[in-house]
Amino acid sequence: MRLAVAQRSAVAQRSAIRAIATSPLRFAEHQPPVIQGEGAKDGTLASDEDQSTGIERFELMGRLQGVDVFDMNPLPADRLGTIENPIIVKSMASEQVIGCTGSPAESHVTVWMKLTKDIKYHRCPHCGSVYQLEHIGMDNDDH
Repeated sequence: MRLAVAQRSAVAQRSAIRAIATSPLRFAEHQPPVIQGEGAKDGTLASDEDQSTGIERFELMGRLQGVDVFDMNPLPADRLGTIENPIIVKSMASEQVIGCTGSPAESHVTVWMKLTKDIKYHRCPHCGSVYQLEHIGMDNDDH
């Protein structure tokens, strides 16, 4: 009887040691915050606030606070950008594609341009309007 108990306890110890040795050290890692809802309570339907996750939740929480997190408003088209006063395009990325339709708006066909943070001024070849990318993201966030 004693031998059987000792064997079971040795097997249990080995299993526990193996589980600890193979599991990742979660406390040592830097994890991003979890942004997800709590989910629906039993017997209820989940709302958007309860079940949204990730970027959808980020946008939803911004809307609830009255903030347009993606700033989808069009660029100002009431003037031509100049080198002294360019039209500023804010971007989290180091590159941004924009479409110029001239000033006043839609005075020429849409000309697509790729703005980069490496080039200070970008000029539309049709109307001459000057654009400048204002990089508001992190410098090492090129993906």
